[in-house]
Amino acid sequence: MYRIPVRMQAESAIIGAMAAITIPILGEVPQLRPLNILRDLPGVADLIEKCFASTMDSEGRNYLQQMLRAGRDNSFLRWASSAVDTASMPLSGYVWEENGEILGNVSLIPHRHKHKKIYLIANVATHPDHRRRGIGRALTIAAIHHARARHASETWLHVRDDNPGAIALYANLGFQELARRTTWQARPDRNIAPSTGNTMTRRHSRDWPEQKDWLQQMYPDLMGWYQPMPWMSLQPGFTAAFYRFLMDYNVRHWVTRMDGKPSAFLSWQAMAGQNDRLWAAIPPDGNERTLSALLLNARRELFWRPGLTLDFPAGQFNVAIEAAGFNAYRTLLWMKLVPEDNVNQS
Repeated sequence: MYRIPVRMQAESAIIGAMAAITIPILGEVPQLRPLNILRDLPGVADLIEKCFASTMDSEGRNYLQQMLRAGRDNSFLRWASSAVDTASMPLSGYVWEENGEILGNVSLIPHRHKHKKIYLIANVATHPDHRRRGIGRALTIAAIHHARARHASETWLHVRDDNPGAIALYANLGFQELARRTTWQARPDRNIAPSTGNTMTRRHSRDWPEQKDWLQQMYPDLMGWYQPMPWMSLQPGFTAAFYRFLMDYNVRHWVTRMDGKPSAFLSWQAMAGQNDRLWAAIPPDGNERTLSALLLNARRELFWRPGLTLDFPAGQFNVAIEAAGFNAYRTLLWMKLVPEDNVNQS
């Protein structure tokens, strides 16, 4: 009995899932079509590299390599055919194709958070030689319709703050900026001199309520669907320690004190396959020197690690973070789609 090859089965399932969605703009623009991950991944990877190579970090480059490997993995393709709209991965989206070449791309990544379906529009890319033709706009409109057809509770995207053209486009399509965050990076260095004038200790269990309160201010739940706070990794107690043991997570905590009371916290979290993360907690009116002291201490104590990353609200404590030897890698605007009645798609 003839058996349909795995790749053909997966392709049929994915195309069927995408075809079930009615996207008005697809009938108007023949160059625009749904992404086919079975055939398009190499072309999309090449396009993303062309567009973002100069701003891509190690995680971004790993992402491209994973994309190329996935296109050759039949087991992945079989799984992907049933997970297009459930897995938090860029398995669905749209491309702009001319003469067999992919000139534009947009990805849709579904998330679930507190019983809500949230879509992230990502990887909006247009070939450098074909910009200002409306390709990015058409792709984004297709993505918006896709999310609505899938009954998304919210639709988000993020864009670098040094891309005013894209920011204006997304604002025109109905997206509103709700958060702006900067990613800071630094290399550890065992030769950094200890900070003076600050009392620094390991965190005590009794410090946790205050640290948690400040963390919630620095990392509000508004972004919890995308970057949930790793509370179980950071909190004290036997249950959390057992969880970290099972998950092979490494953490350390430091606190600076003024008059015997906590003035700032810093936690380090290392997870296999991901960059080391720092989580800083300081009140809005906190002393900048205490944050600098914690960051310098982390760079010195974690000297064997390849690098440290800190995500922080843009514009807050910049002087303190820079004084500790951290460099701003990028600042992202997080934008959310406003109600449909307010969207200008003419």
